[in-house]
Amino acid sequence: MARKVGVYTRISRDDEGEALGVARQQRDCERLADLRSWQVVKAYEDNDVSAFKRNVVRDEFELMLKDLRAGLIDGIVAYDLDRLARQPRDLERLIEIFDERPRLEFATVTNDINLGTPDGRTMARIMVAFANKSSHDASRRIKRKHLELAQQGKDSGGPAPYGWQKEDRTKVDSKAAEAIREAQREILAGVRIGTIRTRWQEQGLGNPRAGTKRMAHHHVEHILTNPRLVGYRTYHGDILHGDDGRPIRGDWEPINTLEEWEAVCAAIAERKQKRPGKSLARKYLLSGIARCGLCKTKIRGQINQRWEPGSKAARFSYQCSVVNGGCGKVGRTGEPVDTLIAQLVLEEQRARASVTAIQGEQRWPNETELEQVTQDIAQLVEAERSKQITVATLLQLLPAKERLRDELKLERARFYKEQKQAEAKNDAAELSVDEFFALPVERQQEIVLHSLSAVIIHPAGRGRRKFDPSLIEPVWH
Repeated sequence: MARKVGVYTRISRDDEGEALGVARQQRDCERLADLRSWQVVKAYEDNDVSAFKRNVVRDEFELMLKDLRAGLIDGIVAYDLDRLARQPRDLERLIEIFDERPRLEFATVTNDINLGTPDGRTMARIMVAFANKSSHDASRRIKRKHLELAQQGKDSGGPAPYGWQKEDRTKVDSKAAEAIREAQREILAGVRIGTIRTRWQEQGLGNPRAGTKRMAHHHVEHILTNPRLVGYRTYHGDILHGDDGRPIRGDWEPINTLEEWEAVCAAIAERKQKRPGKSLARKYLLSGIARCGLCKTKIRGQINQRWEPGSKAARFSYQCSVVNGGCGKVGRTGEPVDTLIAQLVLEEQRARASVTAIQGEQRWPNETELEQVTQDIAQLVEAERSKQITVATLLQLLPAKERLRDELKLERARFYKEQKQAEAKNDAAELSVDEFFALPVERQQEIVLHSLSAVIIHPAGRGRRKFDPSLIEPVWH
């Protein structure tokens, strides 16, 4: 009876996605199996998959090992040993199975190695060690090339980041760029990244990975804070700086100004620092804002479990809860309260905007000082390079200058964050009530808190009553 073998094929990169390389390998392997009178019962294909990178799992390779150990196949045919393994540990896992099943077959198209013999295993270990070294050398050369490209401000290829055209990575995709800017304005206005992520997922924005049901939080955060947005070139996530101490700029169109980008980065960093591990999510407009008129405890929104779409019942209500330390004696239907507060707040902000002088965008006042400190650092580094000062002298003078530079950059980021946040919150004066309620609830709350410090809900007495606006007391700033 013919021995049943599996054919394993692999190629590291298939940019076209046509799988032509693995198809050629498979034909050659099947031809070799025919010459040895073996029956090919399964082909294991890892197309566009690296065997060198440690964090990469080769699904078909793992399945092949599992089938070998279970006795479903009696051997392997591969085009070359380095198609099977470029890490010694992968080869040892294969050798271990051949130890357990001594009669397994093994063959490669390009050479004649028998893993069933001690000499064959020794030769295989040597060949994989050399293949591993070759991969290390290639990786080192590629990294050096990418660093050189980065230092020149050039792109390193690969899929276009979200915000730029797939056909030309240097040109901005206008639709994606507008989505990024809108999301950044929402961040400055208090909207959570999770809310933006959900909306992007529904609208097909953000280039979610194929097969994912939900975009990752860090993926959206990276898109909104990517230094590439202002043209900064990065290498392994860090902004590269030139000899003059300034960030290296890439040869692509930016999406943000420096002020906009720094404001968003500062807002996200500040939010993480203020509320580590605490969710900003809110379901109801006045959650944490409304207070009981009797005990002054914060009132929470509560869903009406009996409510159904199309029914006349209230969808939710604001209730003073004993569980939250309140008296439990005050409650009100939610929708009329929200509508009243939205109308009052928008009217107040429109009135304020009509009498407030519109100020032009102000520049950070210490820009000249930061520019001078940056020049000082570059001059010190150049002086050491030209042997005008010693390394010891440089290291004595440099830390203080670097600390001052970093403090000034942080101050600049805070300045523009506050400016952009104020601009985002002042935009509410142009909203209608319907447009207000179309916003994310976090944005609605920020607009309300821009005018109010609290909303006091007074008791309405017993029995069923008509909504009385006089019992809802806004507390203005």
